[in-house]
Amino acid sequence: MQKQQLLYKGKAKSVYETDDNDFLILHFRDDTSAFNGERVEQLARKGQVNNRFNAFIMQKLSEAGIETHFEKQLSDNEVLVKRLEMIPVECVVRNFAAGSLVRRLGLEEGQALTPPTFELFFKDDALGDPMVNESLSITLGWATAEQLEEMKRLTYQVNEVLKAMFEVGDLMLVDFKLEFGVYHGRIVLGDEFSPDGCRIWDKTTKKKLDKDRFRQSLGDVIEAYEEVAQRIGVPLD
Repeated sequence: MQKQQLLYKGKAKSVYETDDNDFLILHFRDDTSAFNGERVEQLARKGQVNNRFNAFIMQKLSEAGIETHFEKQLSDNEVLVKRLEMIPVECVVRNFAAGSLVRRLGLEEGQALTPPTFELFFKDDALGDPMVNESLSITLGWATAEQLEEMKRLTYQVNEVLKAMFEVGDLMLVDFKLEFGVYHGRIVLGDEFSPDGCRIWDKTTKKKLDKDRFRQSLGDVIEAYEEVAQRIGVPLD
């Protein structure tokens, strides 16, 4: 598989074409951003840690019967993935109240949400990824009712698999976001899973071990990512 021209540069990853139209190469960079790209910094080892973390999670999801875009890890910073036709609607599951949900509804941070909530957001940086519903998503042609139903089912399945995994490491999976795409007619998970795209707290101390350490200037961002990885068995060496 030959790496070819740059297709897209996101906030933290670069996407490259390959000589096979069915596959792409993702390069995990050390860039770290917050507040829709208003704050950007380079954090040493971040690309490598997130790439290895993501590969571990994708393999665990595959073992649970969840199809993902992940094919194989190519290097410390690169991974081969299926080329999907992405659906511009992001799925968010919340097991505990945090972030925008606390701000919107005045909930206490850390409040358990039983059953977990499920939300949809339109992927558009210029608009700030606004919250939407299924009706809007269907009417505006972003996804079909059947696709949304499958995305919701898979998101909840991912939640059950990962909650159990993090609990073994005495960690709380507070919330996370996922994106999906279409690959040869099938809905496939097309997102990374790392501490960049979820909230993870220590179960006892409630210490934040995710990207909120960067957003809230708490420090030791990558050290926190590495702690989570060690506690759930991600090989970083």
